[in-house]
Amino acid sequence: MLNSKNIASSGQKTTGCLAVILFSALVTTGCANNKPPVTSGIGTSTMTQGDDFSKHLKVQNADLAKKLVISEVKSRKSNGLLQVNLTLSSRDEKSQKLQYHFNWFDEAGFVIEAGKTPWIPLELQGKQSTTLLGLAPNINVSTFNVYVRAIPEKAYKY
Repeated sequence: MLNSKNIASSGQKTTGCLAVILFSALVTTGCANNKPPVTSGIGTSTMTQGDDFSKHLKVQNADLAKKLVISEVKSRKSNGLLQVNLTLSSRDEKSQKLQYHFNWFDEAGFVIEAGKTPWIPLELQGKQSTTLLGLAPNINVSTFNVYVRAIPEKAYKY
């Protein structure tokens, strides 16, 4: 025969089992490789802090390379074209007058439409970060890099 102690003990065991099952489900879901959904032909991907972004940054010279870093890269395909947002940050205390342009590559690593991407001026204040936006010129693009160079001081002084 069941008494109130047995019922309470049975209820606590059930609650404990449910808590363990719920916790296991949450841990499993949290550790899963969650990829963003693809809808209407648009998919997105974000590279996380542990990824090596340096492969996407090409710099004019070694001194400038020490002053710049890419801290985040986001990309997506929209209507077959690769769109890129990347965060470029200055490690330097001083302002820098720069130019950048994207280079686009196909799956085999060949440059697509070389020399057709315009140079875009950019001024980074000390320790500033900014987002650079790029759109591939055609659907054959699978990867990219961004080339950054300093604007010589004599070019912008009157």
